[in-house]
Amino acid sequence: MARTRWQSLVAVAVVVTVLAWAVLGLLRGQGVVLPPVAWLVVLVMLVIAGVVLRMGWAVRQFLQGRRPDLDPLRAARTAVLAKASCYTGATLLGWYLAQVLLVIGDLGIESQRDRAVAAAAASLGAVVLAVVGLVVEHLCRVPPPSDDVASDGEPNGTDPAAV
Repeated sequence: MARTRWQSLVAVAVVVTVLAWAVLGLLRGQGVVLPPVAWLVVLVMLVIAGVVLRMGWAVRQFLQGRRPDLDPLRAARTAVLAKASCYTGATLLGWYLAQVLLVIGDLGIESQRDRAVAAAAASLGAVVLAVVGLVVEHLCRVPPPSDDVASDGEPNGTDPAAV
């Protein structure tokens, strides 16, 4: 599995921001009242980031030989969860950033100011989730096999038939 590039995450966040801003602006122009951004969203994203980080740390311990009881399948699932956290964080960043941009001109209105503050906090939580995903992907990285050992487990340069 290829490592996630931060440039890809920025591209996802920018595309989602532009699309969400356009759609939300269109809905707002038609008189649709958007639901408020819940503060619980920030807490949930931070809890998820903490769980992913803890799982990544366990995989790191496994790869260093300090935790031999960890199931290798769990390690692989943790790497996939880290990648999903990266893209989820980038997508949510775009969604909440679009909401901030939508109400940035109406900060004099208390309800819009509250929406902007909550959406900005949710944006920061999304950034934390994406960064934790990138960090855990790094923690789950398995070093390439050594050049001293061939694919069959025999040292290079040694003829197995001669032994």
